[in-house]
Amino acid sequence: MSTSKPSFADLIAGEQPVLVDFYADWCGPCKMIAPIVEEIAREFSGKVKVIKIDVDRNPALAGQYQVQGVPTLMLFKAGKILWRQAGVVPLMNLRNALNQHI
Repeated sequence: MSTSKPSFADLIAGEQPVLVDFYADWCGPCKMIAPIVEEIAREFSGKVKVIKIDVDRNPALAGQYQVQGVPTLMLFKAGKILWRQAGVVPLMNLRNALNQHI
């Protein structure tokens, strides 16, 4: 039995939309958006998967998706980016963006 974690490509490849929060522990705005992302994870449970990616621990991934600043939120479905936004996104705006794509 393999205990390896799925790759990022595997995580975003499915038909279920995946909201990715690219963040850093030292980032003030990332701390501000964290409760918003947690609320979205609760509200959209079963409809949208939410994952957090620490850009300091995953610099290659951040570079691959051209994450210039944190926080950057991206919504993926079937491996494609449907939506992306850098900076703090108000809960209503994030909710509206997700509802347009699910």
